[in-house]
Amino acid sequence: MHAFDVLGDPVRRRILELLAGGEMSAGEVAETIGAEFGISQPAVSQHLKVLRESGFAVAQPVGTRRLYRLDPAGLSEVDAFLDTLRAAWSQRLDALGTEITRGRRARREREGG
Repeated sequence: MHAFDVLGDPVRRRILELLAGGEMSAGEVAETIGAEFGISQPAVSQHLKVLRESGFAVAQPVGTRRLYRLDPAGLSEVDAFLDTLRAAWSQRLDALGTEITRGRRARREREGG
C-alpha cells in the first residue's frame, strides 16, 4: 500500500498521532480509537496491521500483549515526495523574491530615490 493511501485514512492518522506520543499496547490503542471513532477492536487491529505492514509502526510482543511504537522509517517515502515539492516551490519562491526586489528597486528609481 502506498504511503499516502495509508495516511489518507483518518483512523490510521490518529493512531500514528497516538504512537507519536510514545509506545502503547494494542488494547490501549483500541480503547482510545474505539471511543473516538466508534469502531471495534478487530477493526482497530486491522488498522494496526496496515501500519505495521507499511512500515509506519513496529509491534513488540511482551507476554500476551503487543506494544506498538511509531517507526519513523515509514515516513521516508512521504519525506522523499515532499522534498521534490519543496525543491520546486523553493525555486519559485526564490524567483518571486528576486522579482519583488527588482520591483522595489525600480519604484525607488522612478521616485528619485
